Amino acid sequence: MNSDLERLHRAIAYSLRGLDAEGTQLRPVGRPGRWSIQQVVEHLLLTYSATEMAMDARLEKGTPTRGRPSPLQHFVQFTLVRLGYFPRGRKAPEVVTPAETETALSGEELARAADEHLERLDGLFAEGEKSLGTGRSVRHMVLGPMSMAQWRRFHLIHGEHHVRQILAIRKAHRV
Repeated sequence: MNSDLERLHRAIAYSLRGLDAEGTQLRPVGRPGRWSIQQVVEHLLLTYSATEMAMDARLEKGTPTRGRPSPLQHFVQFTLVRLGYFPRGRKAPEVVTPAETETALSGEELARAADEHLERLDGLFAEGEKSLGTGRSVRHMVLGPMSMAQWRRFHLIHGEHHVRQILAIRKAHRV
């Protein structure tokens, strides 16, 4: 697995280690309406699924996107991908917003689901580099066209942002 995705896999697994299904339902203390630990992970899983669909569609076309990032997208890509800064407080797009939890899952189950997606993404990114090249070839719904390396880095930075949220919830609840 690519080093960025491997690092993300380890961070997610670490943040969920030892949590039972009840523990994954914990939310930030004093912040009603915020996502539970499980919802945070489900948000990540939804982003992985969205990326998989975008990659599959682009690979099926067999050509990189012709689009170019706007000046704002270029700036945000630089800030996020190069500098590693993920802004706090931004509302997730509806398509990657998790629903209320119906079935509580353990940390191990959530970590396994994340690992399966990351393995799939790793393969898709490698295939993308072979068939689409190393330039900006697949469009992100907010950030615009990005290269496979940028996609990997995006998922790492985004995932680490949410891992910090999970660890903060655990710390606040002393679990």
